[in-house]
Amino acid sequence: MKNTNGNPNISFASLMDLSVMVACFLFAALVTSSDLQGLGMEGLFSMQVTLRDGLVFVCFVLVWGISFSGYRLYTRSRRDSLTEEAFNIFKAVTIGTLAIVLLSFIIRVTYITPAFAAMFWTSGLTATALGRLLSYYLLKRARAGGMDTHNMLIVGINQRSLHFASEMKERLDHNYNIIGFVDDDPVRIEYLKKTGFQLVAGLNDFAGYLRGHVVDEVAVCLPLKSFYQQDSAILSACQEQGIMVRFLADLFNLKRGHAVAEPMGDDAVITIYDKDSKVVQSAVKRAVDVAASSAAILMLSPLIVLAALAVRLTSPGPALFVQERLGLNKRMFRMYKFRTMVVDAEKKLAELEGMNEAEGPVFKIREDPRITPLGRFLRKSSIDELPQLFNVLKGDISLVGPRPLPVRDYNGFDKDWHRRRFSVRPGITCLWQISGRNNIPFEKWMELDMHYIDNWSLWYDFKILLKTVPVVIRGSGAS
Repeated sequence: MKNTNGNPNISFASLMDLSVMVACFLFAALVTSSDLQGLGMEGLFSMQVTLRDGLVFVCFVLVWGISFSGYRLYTRSRRDSLTEEAFNIFKAVTIGTLAIVLLSFIIRVTYITPAFAAMFWTSGLTATALGRLLSYYLLKRARAGGMDTHNMLIVGINQRSLHFASEMKERLDHNYNIIGFVDDDPVRIEYLKKTGFQLVAGLNDFAGYLRGHVVDEVAVCLPLKSFYQQDSAILSACQEQGIMVRFLADLFNLKRGHAVAEPMGDDAVITIYDKDSKVVQSAVKRAVDVAASSAAILMLSPLIVLAALAVRLTSPGPALFVQERLGLNKRMFRMYKFRTMVVDAEKKLAELEGMNEAEGPVFKIREDPRITPLGRFLRKSSIDELPQLFNVLKGDISLVGPRPLPVRDYNGFDKDWHRRRFSVRPGITCLWQISGRNNIPFEKWMELDMHYIDNWSLWYDFKILLKTVPVVIRGSGAS
């Protein structure tokens, strides 16, 4: 989750590895299981999936994520040799295969036999190595096109910070974009001009710069002894807005956050996360998002098509309403919904501001004249939100997370701690949706988002999803 909350590029590598392993698992099962042979494609698709099969798959995902993370296969740098990585892949695939075989004995999965294990291990080892080569090639192409950029802001200009900035640009497992430096000293600023890096703000402008720009990490390189007050203010501003902080020095006593020591380039840094770093869980969360949204789109495709046709036939205008929303770390994305209002609803918003019944910066009125008759039904039934499954598939949002807000609402925020909700990927549902939605005040809404961020786990997401179903059926709090 924080990117979400650990290595920002882990999702790509972990999803690639998981996809390869799922393919090898199915291949080994088809080749070695007499029950599956000769079924054909029609027979395979008509097979019923049991609870035990689902349990095997979930355990498969967890085992593989833990095994590959344990052998540091998602933290490669330019100094790591290919031989070392190949040996780590060998160990991870071997341990993962043994764990799955052991699991099969515990829950009695008949098709996992010694022949299956041998076929799975051989194909998995070969395919993972080839998959890694392909993933590095795709990442290189994507990064050349500006995708997967991770924005870092560095506070303090000195030889150590400049060396650190150069090192970060060389990392393979992150695509760091050094936004620039923050400092006030004229001599150090003059020195910076000779390096090719740019100054983007002074120390007093730091919090304001965070509010208006996409910043994923802040690296603080000021000496603590002589800049304690400035460093303390920087840390507070980052924590309020939920932005990761890295220090090349000792830490403060933190009211909130977790510190993790790790190597970065030639330096040892201490990283402060706004919450626990749960790298494996975050990778699994993304895998579940992709699998669940794909399945939901396929299953609900008739309803999606019917809803789109109904919107087009009952009111002038397009079927979809597309709006710019703020996502992870305030990145802008286009969110999709079925249109429930008249076409010029956005233009009419200014005329209705005086009728706003909601507290805080959000806008809500019970009898909004812009909503169409069909739109009221779509909102009440939550059918209008089905196109957001495509946002989940793209990675803009997750199934569970704080509700993504329009730019208008964000511009009305007057407390930096509210902005911490942007430190995680937004979602279709969260505590707000299952606690009354539009019936709860804005401040309580923000508190619920903070509670979710501070207590996040895969199990917590699962419970929220279960509680969302009856809320959607009843239409509680929808308007």
